[in-house]
Amino acid sequence: MEDGKKRKLESSGQDSPVSSQEELKQLLEPLAKNQLVDILSRLGSLYPSIAEEIKNVASADPVHRKLFVRGLAWNTTSETLCAAFSVHGEIEEGAVIVDKYTGKSRGYGFITYKHIDSTQNALRAISKLIDGRLAVCNLACEGLSSASSTPDLAQRKLFIGGLTPEVTSETLLNFFSRHGEIEEGSVAYDKDSNNSRGFGFVTYKTVEAAKRAIEDPQKTLGGRNITVKLADSHKGRAPQTQLPPAAVPAPVPMTAGYAPPTKPNISTPPIGYNYPQAAPTYPPSAYQSPPAAAAPYLSQPLNPYVAAAVKKEPHGLPPTAPMSLSGYPYYFPKQ
Repeated sequence: MEDGKKRKLESSGQDSPVSSQEELKQLLEPLAKNQLVDILSRLGSLYPSIAEEIKNVASADPVHRKLFVRGLAWNTTSETLCAAFSVHGEIEEGAVIVDKYTGKSRGYGFITYKHIDSTQNALRAISKLIDGRLAVCNLACEGLSSASSTPDLAQRKLFIGGLTPEVTSETLLNFFSRHGEIEEGSVAYDKDSNNSRGFGFVTYKTVEAAKRAIEDPQKTLGGRNITVKLADSHKGRAPQTQLPPAAVPAPVPMTAGYAPPTKPNISTPPIGYNYPQAAPTYPPSAYQSPPAAAAPYLSQPLNPYVAAAVKKEPHGLPPTAPMSLSGYPYYFPKQ
């Protein structure tokens, strides 16, 4: 029996020649990405040469060695950021993105390692406490998509309200770390004054840890009772204004004979009416008209008047020059 199996294996090995590179490409092209990753990861674990080749290809592109770091404090500098991530390996480039007007940190930065191994080590410890705030890193080519793509993020992120000004991010993280491992968390600080705004956020790695933090009856931090709830429930959505039932517009049925409230159509009379309509007759009035009031003044006849003659005065110089006593005419000065 065993001899038959051996002969069968030998015959199968002799009949199947080694596939060429072109043939392997044709076989790999239809495969999905997850299938290719599975095949290469298994081959890399079995053959060190294949694992080394995969690392060399990944290290050649700086995109696979560049990290995006978010959650930085406003006073974090590039030197502080590089010092925190230098524990994983040699850094090729690192910088904090600052505001060009104020010169303060915008809350995120980038780190590029020289070797792919250093990048993988930094990704295994994604959270780092830098300047009192817990910063989180991921591959820069992924951006924020890797952090926001997890479906249970809404169930792991908590809003912490009612914090005193003395509570720092380290105090907050130490208080909530008793419920489970924290992925990200910090107190919200004012960008200009760097003072606490009285609230913060904590993101656990598991949903169970977040539930334990919410159900914990002891919610006293810094001598004050604090509020712990899901961050999504804190984002109050604007309530939709609904009209009361009496104010909801409803169509009113129109009976026959009433025209709709639009421009009247004179040519077509409404149904149920005949035009022109006869005017109704009214009985004669039983009341008599009041007597006319007497005239307050008696009319008097007009007295005729005799026209008087009016003597007209001459105007201008007299037609004949007046004579003096001696018989000589007067000479009037020129006017």
